[in-house]
Amino acid sequence: MFKLSERAKNLKPSATLVVDAKAKALKSQGIDVINLSAGEPDFDTPSYIKESCKKALDEGLTKYIPTPGLLSLRKAICERIKADYGFEYTPEEVLVTTGAKQAIFNLLLALVDKGDEVLILSPYWVSYPAMVELAGGTPKFIPSDMANNFEPSISDIEAAINSNTVGIILNSPSNPTGCIYSDRFLKDLAELLRGKDIWVLSDDIYDKLRFDFAPPKNILSVAPDFKERVFIVNGVSKTYAMTGWRIGWLVGPKEIIKICANIQGQSTSHATSFAQKACETALTSSQEEVEKMCRVFAKRAKVLSEELRKIPGIKFIEPQGAFYLFADVSVYYGKKNKEGKDIGSSLDIAEYLLDEARVAVVPGIAFGDDRFIRLSFANSEESLKEACHRIKQALSQLR
Repeated sequence: MFKLSERAKNLKPSATLVVDAKAKALKSQGIDVINLSAGEPDFDTPSYIKESCKKALDEGLTKYIPTPGLLSLRKAICERIKADYGFEYTPEEVLVTTGAKQAIFNLLLALVDKGDEVLILSPYWVSYPAMVELAGGTPKFIPSDMANNFEPSISDIEAAINSNTVGIILNSPSNPTGCIYSDRFLKDLAELLRGKDIWVLSDDIYDKLRFDFAPPKNILSVAPDFKERVFIVNGVSKTYAMTGWRIGWLVGPKEIIKICANIQGQSTSHATSFAQKACETALTSSQEEVEKMCRVFAKRAKVLSEELRKIPGIKFIEPQGAFYLFADVSVYYGKKNKEGKDIGSSLDIAEYLLDEARVAVVPGIAFGDDRFIRLSFANSEESLKEACHRIKQALSQLR
C-alpha cells in the first residue's frame, strides 16, 4: 500500500468538474440531461484561430520553445492589455502558461509559504482554496452578501488582515456570481491595502464578458500605483471559446515573473507551441467575434433571469458578466422529496434536480455559500427555458 502525502489526502476534487462529468455520463446513456454546470462557452473556437494553428503546424512550430512563451505572443498580450486597459507592460513581464490555472499555481508557489494566509472573497471560484493549500498556505475567507452585490465590507477585510496575510485574490466578473466589482469597492480596497505589504492576484479571465459592454477594469484601473504589487491572470479559454487549447498568462513585476518561469520550467516547461500561435491570432485579430459572443451571453442572462423569476422563493442578482447565475434556493431547505428524504443543503438540491428534473447545476457549497446553486447559461435559450420549467416542476413537488 502506498503512503499518500497529506496534500493528496486533503485535496478535494473540483465540484464543477464532478457534476459536469456526471451529467455527461448520463447523456452518454441516452438520458435527456440539460447541463447547466459547465464552465465553458458552448461556441466553437472561431475558424480563423483554428486555421492559424494549422498553419503553425504546417510551418513546423512543433519543437521546444522558451519557457516564458513565444516572444511574439508575449508582445501581443502586452498590446492587448494596453488596448483594453491602457496599462503598459513589456514581454519580460509576461509568462505564458498552460491555462490560467497554471498561472495562478505558479504565482502561489512563488509567493506563499507555510503559515502564510491568502484572503479569498466568498463566494469564490472552487479552485482558489485548494491552490493556496497546495502551495502550503492557508485560505482565509471574507464573506459577502447578495444585498451588497457580493462585495464584502472593507471593515471585514481589514479585520481579516494580520501579520500572516501575504495576498488577496480578486475575480471580476465573478465565477460564480456573475457580478462585477464596483469602482467604489476597488478604490476602498486599494486604500485599505495601500501601505501594507500585500500582493493582489487579479483573475481577469472573464474581463471581456461584461453585459454593460464597457471596457474591462481591475484594481489597477482605479489604483495605477499598485502596478508593482498586482499580478494579472488571464487566458483565451472563456473570451475566445478556447477552453481545450490550454493557454493562459501571468503578468506582473518581471523579477517575480522570472521566478514563476523557473517554477514552470521545472514542471511543464512551455505551453504548447502551436497553440500559442493560435492564441496570438486571437489577440491580434478583430475582436468582433468576442463582442458577438458577449451579446449572446447577455441575452441569455436576461432569458434565464426572466424564467427563474417565475419560480417561487428563488432569489438572485441578474448576471452582470461571465456566464453564471448564482441563485439562492435555501427557501426549499427543510422540505422533503417524494421518497421522504430531507432537502437540507445545496448538495441535496443539486442531486435532486439532476435525478428528478435531469438538470445539472453546481451546489453553492463548492463556492463557499451553501444557500446557493450555480447555473451556467453557456447553453441555448431554448435549453435554458426548458431547464427552468423542469426546475420549477421539480421544486413544486417538494413537501
